[in-house]
Amino acid sequence: MQDTIQQIALWALPVLIAIIFHEVAHGWVAKFLGDPTASRMGRLTLNPLAHVDLFGTILVPLALIIANAPFLFGYAKPVPVNFSNLRKPKRDMVWVALAGPATNLLLALGSILLLKLMLPWFGEAGRDSTFAGLVGFFAPIALMAKNSVLINVVLAVFNAFPLPPLDGGRVLVGLLPEPYSSLVARVEPFGFLIVFVLLMTRTLDRVIGPPMDFLLNFYFGLL
Repeated sequence: MQDTIQQIALWALPVLIAIIFHEVAHGWVAKFLGDPTASRMGRLTLNPLAHVDLFGTILVPLALIIANAPFLFGYAKPVPVNFSNLRKPKRDMVWVALAGPATNLLLALGSILLLKLMLPWFGEAGRDSTFAGLVGFFAPIALMAKNSVLINVVLAVFNAFPLPPLDGGRVLVGLLPEPYSSLVARVEPFGFLIVFVLLMTRTLDRVIGPPMDFLLNFYFGLL
């Protein structure tokens, strides 16, 4: 039980930051490109209360932690975007959709750089007892930075999967010419059901696993 509580504590902040920044990024880019919907609804804020979804932000990550799942996943309430308000809806949809995964990749980079800055202190602690207390204080922060890299890479790659309503699906709709764009867009009402089936059959793991491994090797290779 104590180990589970510790894991929850070390994952909670990285998960919240990853999913909230992901959603706010969509809203900010949409506002920049002409749609103020998220801003008017008070969703362009980093206050977790504005974004927390009971199931996606709390129950899903908690269940995965308790089950010792090999990866952690969660989501916040989607930031509302009215694509018809965008100056060039079809083109700007792509930029709005890309904003979320791009933000997660930037957060992963920031986390790995923070971890890189702290690593020398852990080496010094082994040679100089004056660093021992400092290392003890920063050890949870280092673990949260490591977890942040993992969760942000998972969110970026998962959301880049080219299936509406995931971000990758919206990018695909924005890039494809008609009538293919409209055909892909019609899949959106069934998108999460398809994702669920792909997850249960482990098909999605085989698709997103290689890019996830590539990105994780890249980020941790910077250490």
